Amino acid sequence: MKGAQLRVPGTSQSLAERLFVTLRGEIVEGRIAAGSKISEPELARRFNASRGSLREALMRLESLGLLERRVHVGARVVELSERGLLELYEVREALEGMACRLAAAHRSDEDLAELQQMLDRHEQQEELQAGKAYFQPEGDFDFHFRIVQASKNQLLIDTLCNRLYHRVRMYRYQLGMPSPRAKRAFREHSHIIEAIEAGDGELAELLMRRHIRASRHNIEQKLTQDN
Repeated sequence: MKGAQLRVPGTSQSLAERLFVTLRGEIVEGRIAAGSKISEPELARRFNASRGSLREALMRLESLGLLERRVHVGARVVELSERGLLELYEVREALEGMACRLAAAHRSDEDLAELQQMLDRHEQQEELQAGKAYFQPEGDFDFHFRIVQASKNQLLIDTLCNRLYHRVRMYRYQLGMPSPRAKRAFREHSHIIEAIEAGDGELAELLMRRHIRASRHNIEQKLTQDN
């Protein structure tokens, strides 16, 4: 787990917050390997951090489902599994469909403008234009993240943007799945926004559910081929 030192800038953040963000990124991107044991003394030395700040950061990572504690073993990074990935997609299909319906009901001109501007930026990606991949940066530049935010439902936002979001990105990073659906997925995003803009929550929910289901089927096919 040796490597880059604590790199999150800004004196306004607490040490625990900076530790949390840095470790979260390293786990999601695989620089701290899935299944590896977390050594608190090693991390404390690496970051020159107090055990209190470190434990606060680790508790937050555990709440996101990125760490798990086992009796007589301690904290470990979660293992990646095919079943776990498919279960995530099943949950996302239901909850993100609901988020779309709510986003249509609570849509605002500002939300719609920002969603369209985000898609315009995505469309400029060279890999998307070539039909090779459709990469979405984290947070506000991620289509699914922004749709959930637009639902205005705090429980959905907490579940999808906090508790599940980084586990989904962990799978995306580490399984490295370039998608033959890149251009089609982008068009599906466009149609979802059109339904939200029209205030058609039923259609928006249906389109999102179909979109995530198609992604899940694509992953299932790839996993079957790899096996």
